[in-house]
Amino acid sequence: MHKPNASQEELAALFRQELVTGVGRSVRHESAAKHVTGEAVYIDDRLEFPNQLHVYALLSERAHARILRIDTAPCYSVPGVALVITSADVPGQLDIGAVFPGDPLLADGKVEYVGQPVLAVAADSLENARRAAQAAIVEYEDLEPVLDVEEALRRQHFVLDSHTHKRGDAAAALAGAPHRLAGTLRIGGQEHFYLETQVSSVLPAEDGGMLVYCSTQNPSEVQKLVAEVLGVPMNRVTVDMRRMGGGFGGKETQAAGPACLCAVIARLTGRPTKMRLPRQEDMLMTGKRHPFLVDYEVGFDDDGRLRGIRMDLAGNCGYSPDLSGAIVDRAMFHADNAYYLGDALIHGHRCKTNTASNTAYRGFGGPQGMLAIEEIMDAIARHLGRDPLEVRRRNYYGKTERNVTHYHQTVEHNLLEEMTAELEASCDYAGRRAAIRAFNARSPVLKKGLALTPVKFGISFTSSFLNQAGALVHIYTDGSIHLNHGGTEMGQGLNTKVAQIVAEVFQVDVSRIRISAANTDKVPNTSPTAASSGADLNGKAAKNAAQTIKERLVEFAARHWHLCPEDVQFRNGQLRLRDRFVSFEELIQAAYVGQVSLSSTGFYRTPKIYYDREQARGRPFYYYAYGVACSEVLVDTLTGEYRLLRADILHDVGASLNPAIDIGQIEGGFVQGMGWLTCEELVWSDQGRLLTANPASYKIPTIADVPADLRVRLVENRKNPEDTVFHSKAVGEPPFMLGISVWCALKDAVASLADYRAQPAIDAPATPERVLWGVEQMKRLKQDTGRVKPAGSGAGRTEIGGVHPLCESGNHE
Repeated sequence: MHKPNASQEELAALFRQELVTGVGRSVRHESAAKHVTGEAVYIDDRLEFPNQLHVYALLSERAHARILRIDTAPCYSVPGVALVITSADVPGQLDIGAVFPGDPLLADGKVEYVGQPVLAVAADSLENARRAAQAAIVEYEDLEPVLDVEEALRRQHFVLDSHTHKRGDAAAALAGAPHRLAGTLRIGGQEHFYLETQVSSVLPAEDGGMLVYCSTQNPSEVQKLVAEVLGVPMNRVTVDMRRMGGGFGGKETQAAGPACLCAVIARLTGRPTKMRLPRQEDMLMTGKRHPFLVDYEVGFDDDGRLRGIRMDLAGNCGYSPDLSGAIVDRAMFHADNAYYLGDALIHGHRCKTNTASNTAYRGFGGPQGMLAIEEIMDAIARHLGRDPLEVRRRNYYGKTERNVTHYHQTVEHNLLEEMTAELEASCDYAGRRAAIRAFNARSPVLKKGLALTPVKFGISFTSSFLNQAGALVHIYTDGSIHLNHGGTEMGQGLNTKVAQIVAEVFQVDVSRIRISAANTDKVPNTSPTAASSGADLNGKAAKNAAQTIKERLVEFAARHWHLCPEDVQFRNGQLRLRDRFVSFEELIQAAYVGQVSLSSTGFYRTPKIYYDREQARGRPFYYYAYGVACSEVLVDTLTGEYRLLRADILHDVGASLNPAIDIGQIEGGFVQGMGWLTCEELVWSDQGRLLTANPASYKIPTIADVPADLRVRLVENRKNPEDTVFHSKAVGEPPFMLGISVWCALKDAVASLADYRAQPAIDAPATPERVLWGVEQMKRLKQDTGRVKPAGSGAGRTEIGGVHPLCESGNHE
């Protein structure tokens, strides 16, 4: 803050100094100290209200069944029970579907997955509510479930219509290509495993209103749905969200269920109500990353350059649409990753199964599309006996030609060729490739693998209307600043970045700025904090609000001190007024006395974006973020176990708003992506029950899985050419796909067993079991040398017109 009674010399000296907490600086996360000391307040940390109720939901034990009878009378024999509700007790609208209907708050006449809430009990403690829920009697009549994506695809059992991207004549291009391959890839889902499970606390207010504290990425949607289940206008509901203990997409739509249950019970009882899901119930009730089944045909020339491709992407959506329409769309948009596909035909199917409705997850379908094309790049390389990096580079989008995607957006400002060259040199790819081949030749059991893979990720919501944001800025008479915006803080540092943006506009220290909880009373109609757009959208809106106030201040200062506006300069908490200096506080006090408004809203909408769904073409993304990663692994071929030895990452964030936070996001995204493709396996029983529903059976990466040698660098001196906030780029989702390099490196190590001339059939995640199956497959190919042909690439992959190397189905499980 300002030093009182500072002299002109002192103010001038401060003016000459750089602002050290503005944009481009590695400012500490605004809640870092609170996080490490445990002082950060999450929903479950809030003091309980008098007479507060706790809610527990009874979950379905059937994947698909008709509800014949519900008897809640036994629930009331448990002490402390205040109310038991079923679907019939919801006063307003029952369906809480995010975009399309299909998500009843409580099962209405039938259940469609194991884990679907059937009834909810409110009691004076969570334990009493749980005991009471277990006492309820529910009778079912079983119906036939659909439990896997293959069956759903065969039956055309979809939650939404399929969609197609087309460029040129893919069938003709495939027929005329010198080489053709076909294959199938199964891609597993992923549990969000946020540290803070789904939780809401609701307080009844005047006139039928509700104050909702909710761990959500989407406060405005929770506001809307709570209003709908109560049958009241949205202005009766206020949602407050200060911080989440992680989200990763899992709280974009699915935080609404607990909030709405609490609101209904609070309305019916008049008592404050809270619902916090225990970990196992959270994993059973909520959806995951969409598993995908990918089927493809690809044609290419002798150099490995793509001529044409046909790809079918079938997403396992679960029982309802949720966000699956946009998620499968993004998988289709990213089926090219960094590569010019040639003539292309991409189909996207939204398959309905009797499992929890799958939902947003970091990357939002993009990782699944990218994984498929990276598998294809490796398969082509094995077929031709070339280095996979060589094949990848031959297929990169060009800068002036071969630079239009299969959805007809021109790829502009493409950095991948130079970024690949830079990382290839800095990580000594060629030297390490030669050393690894030598190591594998002399090591009969342990095999090393290496892969360098790119990322091209489109930034913007694919639902164009969501690309908007608002903000609110106040300056108080002591010069302190209050900031509120429509984004939500889930640990990613959004609030820190937005505060830095406002600090940069006013040229004041970031400590002068306080950000309050995201609140639907302050900034209305907010978009979810998702699609990597939190800083892009909310940062721009906050900058707009701050700039409006600054322009008022400049106009006032020029008038008050008889200057031209260009004579008023802000810098490091001071103002230069031609030949004199005043502090920021002095200006604000003078402006207040001069009756200048010191408050403003801000708004931003992303330009240039459009997508014609009928024509399947347009510009769905404002810009692309780029990255490259090189990973080296060591595989034990006797057990299938492996270790990531080293990872080198070069990532493009434009002009970084906060380099330290950006690097942290890149490291975290890479490790989470690696976890999806290696150890995080979801397993269901034949009856549709999730078996990996707790930390004992579902394995997320630990610190031991992070390579001891992890090198992360940001691309330097590369501002975003588009008019983003201070020419930065989004960093939330793109780094996740860097983890694909680990999966490709594992397959590279296993491929060494067949002299790199066959691509092992290792679906995702590449658990040690799957890696071992791939090892055995390669060993059989090696033994039968007469059938190891350059075209052969393992189970699930064939050369069109040739003989399958193993004559076995693609489902090697």
